[in-house]
Amino acid sequence: MDILPMTGGLGAEILGADIRRSEDFSAIRDAFAEYSVIVLRGQAAGPGDHLAFARRFGPVNVNRFFKPVEGHPEIATVLKEKDQTEAVGEGWHTDHSYDQEPAMGSILHAIEMPPYGGDTLFVSMGAAYEALSEPMRRFLDGLTAVHSSRHVFGAAAMDSEAVKSGRLGNAEAATQDVRHPVVITHPLSGRRGLFVNPVFTTRIEGMNPEESSALLAMLYAHCQQPEFQCRVRWRAGDITMWDNRATWHKAINDYHGFRRLMHRITVEGGPLATAPAA
Repeated sequence: MDILPMTGGLGAEILGADIRRSEDFSAIRDAFAEYSVIVLRGQAAGPGDHLAFARRFGPVNVNRFFKPVEGHPEIATVLKEKDQTEAVGEGWHTDHSYDQEPAMGSILHAIEMPPYGGDTLFVSMGAAYEALSEPMRRFLDGLTAVHSSRHVFGAAAMDSEAVKSGRLGNAEAATQDVRHPVVITHPLSGRRGLFVNPVFTTRIEGMNPEESSALLAMLYAHCQQPEFQCRVRWRAGDITMWDNRATWHKAINDYHGFRRLMHRITVEGGPLATAPAA
């Protein structure tokens, strides 16, 4: 097994591993803890193998809104047909940040890929936090943000192509509104990092709307610097796992006229710990 870092900030490719082999799991888990994003190339795995691998990390979180894979309700279908224009997940986000206990990680399996495009970008929220000035880090450490699913998966999204095509649904279940620290301490590494994102974070608690919007806009622009990013270029059979407590991600929608099919499993997380004062 070879583990090859993708950038200086996050991400690693893992070659020669097989998610079906129990003896490979310890090294895979350690790489996940170290790099936050891991790409397991060339996996000959079916839905049952995908599920068994995910359960080694923890209980599976059944997604409320994505269409499930037929016969496997715990696996979400991530699909864009060749005649569709909108890809699900085009905005920078953190999966399930709207839940009281956000998901630990997501495990995405490439089933059918376009001949080019369809990459996924990731951001290290630890690296982004550490690059802020010391006064800004002290200011952010005591703040709380509100996250919600309503505006993304609820009634406001009913006219989207994803809903009309049946890729997303169950809008009545989009009732989540939660409060999380703006800065958290990662439960595995102890590293401090930002925990706000452009898709699901709605405001900073205790600020007026103008202040909240300005602060979030500054943080979002800061986090999108290329120095904090890695890019996964997919091939059919690849499995990528990312840590929702340590990263953002977004799908690149640049493969119009081609089909892209993925299977995603999300692993349950736990409560988020507020970062200690610097």
